[in-house]
Amino acid sequence: MELAHSLLLNEEAYNQLGEVQKAEFIFDWLRYLEKLLLATSRNDVKEKQKTLVEQLLSLLNSSPGPPTRKLLAKNLGVLYSIGDTFSVYETIDKCNDLIRSKDDSPSYLPTKLAAVVCLGSLYKKLGRMLVNTFTDTVGNILKAMKSAESQGRYEIMLSLQNILNGLGAAATPCHRDVYKAAKSCLTDRSMAVRCAAAKCLLELQKEAIFMWSTDLDSVATLCFKSFEGSNYDVRISVSKLLGTVLAKAIISKHPGAAVSRQSIRRVSLEEVLELLGTGFLRGSSGFLRASGDMLKGTSSVSRDVRVGVTQAYVVFVSTLGGTWLEKNFAAFLSHILSLVSQSHPKATQTQPDAVCGRRCVSFILRATIGGLLGEKAQIAAAKDICQAIWKLKKVVDAVMNDGNVETRVGSTDVAASQHMLVCALQELGNLLHSLGTTVAPLLQDSSAGILDSVISVIQHPSISVRLAAAWCLHCIAVALPSYLTPLLDRCLERLTVLKSSPEAVTGFSFAVAALLGAVKHCPLGIPHGKGKIIMTLAEDLLCSAVQNSRLSAQRTQAGWLLIAALMTLGPAVVSHHLARVLLLWKCVFPVSSKDLETEKSRGDSFTWQVTLEGRAGALCAIKSFVSHCGDLLTEEVIQRLLPPLPCAVNLLTQLSSVLKTYGSTLKTPSVVYRQRLYELLILLPPETYEGNLCAVLKELAADLTASDIQVAASAFLLPPLCHQDDLVILSPLLQETDHRFIEEQLLLGNGIACGSLEYDPYSIYEKDVEGDSVPKPLPPILSVISSAVKLFGVVCAHVGEAQRLFILEQLLDSVKHSKGARQQIVQLHVVSSLSSFLKYLAISKGNLGPEEMRRPALALVMGALESPNPLLRCAAAEAWARLAQVVDDGAFTAALAQVSFDKLKSARDVVTRTGYSLALGSLHRYLGGISSSQHLNSCVGILYTLSQDTTSPDVQTWALHSLSLIIDSAGPLYHMQVEPTLSLIIMLLLNVPPTHAEVHQSLGRCLNALITTLGPELQGNSTSISTLRTSCLLGCAVMQDNPDCLVQAQAISCLQQLHMFAPRHVNLSNLVSCLCEILLDNSVLVNLCSPYLLLRRAVLACLRQLVQREAAEVSEHAVMLAKDSREELTPDANIREVGLEGALLTLLDKETDQKLCHDIKETLNHMLTSMAVDKLSFWLKLCKDVLAASADFTTVTCVDTMQEEEGDKGDDASVLTTRNDDKSYPYTNPRWATRVFAAECVCRIINQCENAHSAHFDIALAQEMKKRDSRNDFLVLHLADLIRMAFMAATDHSDQLRLSGLETLLVVIRRFAAIPEPEFPGHVILEQYQANVGAALRPAFTSETPPDVTAKACQVCSAWIASGVVSDLNDLRRVHQLLVSSLTKIQAGKEALSHLYNESASTMEILAVLKAWAEVYVIAVERHKSHRQPLKTTTCSEESVRNGSYSSDGLLDLVHTDLGTLSRLWLAALQDFALLTLPSEFASQLPVEGGAFYTAETSENAKLHYYNSWALILHATALWLTSTGFVVADPDEGASHLSRPVTPTSMCQGSSSGATVKSPEDVCTDRFHLILGISVEFLCSLRSDATMESITACLHALQALLDVPWPRSKIGSDQDLGIELLNVLHRVILTRESPSIQLASLEVVRQIICAAQEHVKEKRRSAEVDDGAAEKETLPEFGEGKDTGGLVPGKSLVFATLELCVCILVRQLPELNPKLTGSPGVKATKPQVLSEDGSRLVSAALVILSELPAVCSPEGSISILPTILYLTIGVLRETAVKLPGGQLSSTVAASLQALKGILSSPMARAEKSHTAWTDLLRSALTTILDCWDPVQKLLPSHAFRSAVLRNLRLLLR
Repeated sequence: MELAHSLLLNEEAYNQLGEVQKAEFIFDWLRYLEKLLLATSRNDVKEKQKTLVEQLLSLLNSSPGPPTRKLLAKNLGVLYSIGDTFSVYETIDKCNDLIRSKDDSPSYLPTKLAAVVCLGSLYKKLGRMLVNTFTDTVGNILKAMKSAESQGRYEIMLSLQNILNGLGAAATPCHRDVYKAAKSCLTDRSMAVRCAAAKCLLELQKEAIFMWSTDLDSVATLCFKSFEGSNYDVRISVSKLLGTVLAKAIISKHPGAAVSRQSIRRVSLEEVLELLGTGFLRGSSGFLRASGDMLKGTSSVSRDVRVGVTQAYVVFVSTLGGTWLEKNFAAFLSHILSLVSQSHPKATQTQPDAVCGRRCVSFILRATIGGLLGEKAQIAAAKDICQAIWKLKKVVDAVMNDGNVETRVGSTDVAASQHMLVCALQELGNLLHSLGTTVAPLLQDSSAGILDSVISVIQHPSISVRLAAAWCLHCIAVALPSYLTPLLDRCLERLTVLKSSPEAVTGFSFAVAALLGAVKHCPLGIPHGKGKIIMTLAEDLLCSAVQNSRLSAQRTQAGWLLIAALMTLGPAVVSHHLARVLLLWKCVFPVSSKDLETEKSRGDSFTWQVTLEGRAGALCAIKSFVSHCGDLLTEEVIQRLLPPLPCAVNLLTQLSSVLKTYGSTLKTPSVVYRQRLYELLILLPPETYEGNLCAVLKELAADLTASDIQVAASAFLLPPLCHQDDLVILSPLLQETDHRFIEEQLLLGNGIACGSLEYDPYSIYEKDVEGDSVPKPLPPILSVISSAVKLFGVVCAHVGEAQRLFILEQLLDSVKHSKGARQQIVQLHVVSSLSSFLKYLAISKGNLGPEEMRRPALALVMGALESPNPLLRCAAAEAWARLAQVVDDGAFTAALAQVSFDKLKSARDVVTRTGYSLALGSLHRYLGGISSSQHLNSCVGILYTLSQDTTSPDVQTWALHSLSLIIDSAGPLYHMQVEPTLSLIIMLLLNVPPTHAEVHQSLGRCLNALITTLGPELQGNSTSISTLRTSCLLGCAVMQDNPDCLVQAQAISCLQQLHMFAPRHVNLSNLVSCLCEILLDNSVLVNLCSPYLLLRRAVLACLRQLVQREAAEVSEHAVMLAKDSREELTPDANIREVGLEGALLTLLDKETDQKLCHDIKETLNHMLTSMAVDKLSFWLKLCKDVLAASADFTTVTCVDTMQEEEGDKGDDASVLTTRNDDKSYPYTNPRWATRVFAAECVCRIINQCENAHSAHFDIALAQEMKKRDSRNDFLVLHLADLIRMAFMAATDHSDQLRLSGLETLLVVIRRFAAIPEPEFPGHVILEQYQANVGAALRPAFTSETPPDVTAKACQVCSAWIASGVVSDLNDLRRVHQLLVSSLTKIQAGKEALSHLYNESASTMEILAVLKAWAEVYVIAVERHKSHRQPLKTTTCSEESVRNGSYSSDGLLDLVHTDLGTLSRLWLAALQDFALLTLPSEFASQLPVEGGAFYTAETSENAKLHYYNSWALILHATALWLTSTGFVVADPDEGASHLSRPVTPTSMCQGSSSGATVKSPEDVCTDRFHLILGISVEFLCSLRSDATMESITACLHALQALLDVPWPRSKIGSDQDLGIELLNVLHRVILTRESPSIQLASLEVVRQIICAAQEHVKEKRRSAEVDDGAAEKETLPEFGEGKDTGGLVPGKSLVFATLELCVCILVRQLPELNPKLTGSPGVKATKPQVLSEDGSRLVSAALVILSELPAVCSPEGSISILPTILYLTIGVLRETAVKLPGGQLSSTVAASLQALKGILSSPMARAEKSHTAWTDLLRSALTTILDCWDPVQKLLPSHAFRSAVLRNLRLLLR
């Protein structure tokens, strides 16, 4: 291929190649030439131009394929535009001659087509230079079109588009002719020709004024006709044409006088909308000449026309833009809603029509309001929609209240308004949902009356409207969680009051159910007690249903609906009501089958209707229970669920006889009953209804083959049963597109309604699959089939084999015996059921059973493989693969393959060939791949042949798709086939016409599979690999140029694969520029230009992969592209200014697809990680622009009004001037989600800078480096921007953004608090921003702020106070005051807090406040300690405050005022925490009413909040107890009198009488054990997710506790407690590597040893005092070791301490372990210097060792002394290194200090141990001297060695 890279074609090399290689060679040369021409100098081009033109023209005659002719034409155009143009006329003549040629043979066609394409390209490039030849050319082309086939018409249209583009206004003389030709092509039978004609007309309308003036009506009619029988691509292209022309008609400024002679009529908006409306309502049947059918009202508009017009509406508005829509919104809204009003009964004459019409209207509203308007405009739109709802409501009210005879006429008005109301309510709901909490001011605005208007229509006579209003309330509650509880209360209250109105009962029960469904989207929840109210009301409704027959149906439905919705609240709520629910469930069905028989003979059709609806509701409630409360499904509960099931199944079998008896009014209720029962049985384990399996199976078989089913809805039944990868070969409607919401209707066919809420009101509380859109349940007649198919799979797998065989035979017969259309329906249902059964068997690892079972299964699948329905063939191929999987027998699989081979060899029809080729590809899908090369060769051979069958693109598509599956299944085995396959793919890519896009898509999948098979081998350098790689790249290039979006998406994913395996060989700049062009072409107006959603997804998936590796290069290439690119590529995201990053942010703001948004965020995160530090200003400006674009005046005024004190005004004024710069931002009104992402980015940038240069957090250094080189950029220089961004976010209307803003502020405070201000010594740089911080925090403490925001703000407050930034107490008081206010609020306890949310939300807020105070107190005490000697009392610093100077005590005094209250609350919180962490077996002992800050029902939710805050509270409590010295100052405290009655705080479980008063000693003991208990419980079972902060705080709390005498005496006197604590600390040291944690642990160990020493001293002293000095000899020995000197492991404090110290020392100095050194003696090795942390740990351990003898008796001290000396001397020896300054290392100093301590120990002088000690110490001295003396004169004593060994053996065992 390298030979192809030259300016002139290398004819010598070309002639030596075969046919296929020649095509590749030419294509590669043309690709190269395209780049080379632009890079070569003009003179060089002119020199070779003549030869080059000859070579290019000669290629015209060599039948070039579609991609080649396109490139050839492009090169000709470029060549003439660079070189001389004198020979261009000859070229044009030559092309015209080729077109005129009379040769009609297929072999000559490519030459003709190439000539057409060349003409287009020449005129496009050279334009007006060729103006004198163009009339002939156009005439010639148009003449040729008359006899052309579809490919010719396609290319001629595109060529005319290029000619018009090049000539511009000069082409006017031919406009009419071109228009006439394009008109006929716009209704061509070939869809590709229609698309091309639409493109041509789109180009024409730029200059042809008549199209959007005089001929506007006929253009519209033409487009409507074009929509008939169209596919997705045609609808996209034609709607773009129609929308653009109509928009042009409105906005065009008509040219000057020259044209004004023609009478051009102005077109008004009303006329344009009416024109579109006519198309929507009457389709293409014309405006005046409505056919007879139309007048009679029998025909309805075909759905594809309606969907096309819907898309045209969106294009029309998108073209005019958001600003236009804002101005004309009211007119637009009323027109759009009128499309479904009764003034056009045609649009809504049947239920399916009405539902589809509503879908279209909803889509138009969502795409325009949701896609084009900013947040402010959306809020205004919401008001307008609300006004529309009020108006429609008034019409209904007038009719309902009018008692005259005329009301009969009026009822049509009610029907008229219902669909308009549904659309308005759904859009209002969607709008509020997307706005989130930013919409709060609108709902508070009483003049808008949004809530009132929605609630007012809940009682509308139409059920659809009631449901839409309920759904709208659901959306409001999800957007604004604070409204959830008030709305629920309001609806429950109305439901109770209006119990006698049928509309109110159903309407408000829908509303309550919808609101309950919203709870799972609101993390703060609803109060627990609401469950009880709803349950009581539901019971009441069910019990009162029988009292009034007018209301019985409604009350029954409402009762069960409420119970079913209640189940979604989860086990915590439902467990309290379960018994009542199960009782109701039991009562709803007769007890025995006998009762059922009697029941059948009673009642009438109405009572049966109510009964069936009630039972269906009960089944639904139980289904809801099973799916939402899995944790409650214990054995016992399942046993209580079961009794009614047999009766429910029994009723199912009797339904047909009930229907016969009571008439067809019961048809719908009985279908619903079936569906509910099936849905429940699917969820229950099959064992639970074992006895009824056969009965159920019979009913299912009857349902699936019923004779009265009229609709074949394969489009909803089959896709779940097909393999997702196979659906791509079917209609693009099955794939995800931007228009999925409306395109879905076309899948289902004209007779079937799309999903809609009124078909199943119970779905209103379910979580919808697609996020925020309205649930869309299908009609019961369809959904019952869907459930039956699923259940059949389960039941059939669990019945006996004989029964299974019988049922399969029966199903097979029913397919055989039915005829015509009905046969297709039955076959569809039966094959779906079989697929479902096989899939279930495969997943549950079941077995099909004996061999005779295979025959019917195989017959059914084979029948489906030959079905004319492509979806059914697809599902059958999947069933074929599953059949092979469940039989799992090699011979059977081979037989299946053979069947496919035979069928494919003999069959000639398209259906059989497509079905069996897919079956062949799927066969090995679940069998672990293909292992036989012979089988592989056979498959490949057959599929090669089929894929070249040019007579049928369908066969090619399916065969190639199948080939891609085979390549995947064969894996490495496929290597031998790679080359032939690749050349086949390239050959087809170069020759298949572009009109067959589906073939190209399959080719793309094959290429992708091949690249995956080759994998990393593609990096190789061998000739064969390099040829393969070139071919792959060539294939990608061909697909990139394909006009079809999905083919381009395939090209991008192939390039992505190649980049992963062989990154060096993919041209990054080309790839990035291709990706950016696709992105930017579509970011201008997402709805207008978006090609397939899948293309945008492919682009972003690729970008995401590229930036993981080469973010900087990708970013640079994108900017380069923007600089080089043509001017028209300047969308609103201008890459030149904001880079690729900015363009992606804009796209993120516009995109609605979740997957895409996720990819955009990931891409930006990778770019930020790689580049933020280097491009700091750029990134910060991006984030700032996004945040500032929305920081409107309202937030700032909100800060202003919150100023409480006069003194604050001056300080905070600076905050309010932050938005005075009126510069325009590149982002207009970004949505709140985008702003949240920008705020998160700011935090990430700060984190990235932490790992970079230290100057980012050192202002002096940063300024100095900036002076040296102005390009240097550091974070600290942008501090003002960081604060400002955090402030803007923290004061926004959106709660999510406020949380992000507060998090940013927290990060900024923590990172920048300690940076000094160089200009003002003694101050820090953050000090100047204290007003901003105060202003950002203040709004979070208002009464209406949600608890999560307040909790976050408390965290920021405490961080700010603790950071020490503010030194002036008066300044600090502002933020302190906020904490004081929240403390006052929470003192009232759990009762007085907000009732808007779940009780656990109050717990969260209370604990956040207590944790914040704890942090402040801990810091205050630490500062006090660092300035003073250890703290004795807390009341010692009043005079320092009076002085006004800031002292370390100032902060402590601020806290001290509230310390009494705080300490009580802290103790209460700790007691709660202790109770909540008890194991589950103690649950019965927990207080019934809950704790101080949590209620018993919400304890599970509350645990998390306690886990987050207990550690700091524990530390603060320990410090407070220390400061009081454990003296109970308040005499009442023993009686636990608190500021509120409920909390048992001072550790007594408040006995029932409350009279028992504990002594101060008991109170202290309780508190001591509480703190110790919590600490030990936490430390002894450290979870992997335990944070460093918690462990450190816990250890510091223990240190504080042991700082005062009383707790030390408790530990000292209880030796077991001390040992326990030492063991726990030992474990902490073993499991946590952090030096700070180990040091803190050692400090606690030291304190325990001190406590033991004090205890021993005290005992000795008291013994001496008691016994007098006379009888000293008989005094008992105190201390460990008693008289014998023995230490018992596990019972000895000293031994536990030695274990712990040895652990520390041996970890730092392994040489101390004799097991490691292999010698018991003290051997000299080379001394080493330990790290600073290591030295500190070793020194701390030595201090503890030197204290140990004092805890022992004399005998005990003798037994441990050798060990202590060995370890101390070992450390001395191992670390005795002289440091540079001549000082000793810290460990040596510590060793010497320890030795000194040992020598001065009282035990050295004690009578009983004096001699032994002296001996041992002498030995030690000798050893030390030995280390210095190379010649060993004295050996250490044998006794010393053996004692050391004995002790070490024990310690190290």
